[in-house]
Amino acid sequence: MEPQREPPSYQFETKPHVLIVESRFYADIADQLLKGATAELDRAGASHEVLTVPGAFEIPAGIMYAIKTLDFDPARKRYDGYVALGCVLEGETKHDEIVGRESARGLQDVILRYALAAGNGILTCATREQALERADPARMNRGGAAAEAALRMIEIKQRLRLSPKKRWIARG
Repeated sequence: MEPQREPPSYQFETKPHVLIVESRFYADIADQLLKGATAELDRAGASHEVLTVPGAFEIPAGIMYAIKTLDFDPARKRYDGYVALGCVLEGETKHDEIVGRESARGLQDVILRYALAAGNGILTCATREQALERADPARMNRGGAAAEAALRMIEIKQRLRLSPKKRWIARG
């Protein structure tokens, strides 16, 4: 168990709007990750939406789809940040290694390509017990930590003026 610390405080120019992209492959673990992430976003005053994808491997594509929707609907509300939540458990083959590595690589690729503020809450664990310990908001709270990382990156983007002034773009 990790030591208790003071909850972070945030300083935003405008309250952020965040997209949580979650995998529900392990629903009980996903519930705990989502609970921790939404609690942190709510505490920070951020609005949020949830997009559910089949598995951890699909999380980067879900984020990419959200970005690309602006190409087709420019009046759509932009997201200031993204939280990736999922779980990959070790199995008898190397499938878990591939999914874990490629979901992390895909997430990093989309973050760097579009200069996104994001937090990675994709757990890669040997056992279900390890995953539940990490997902539980009362224990390791990795969902909350991923949301905190996204919020910190939003703060940095705002400070460096990397965010659009308006999240709503009028149709021309």
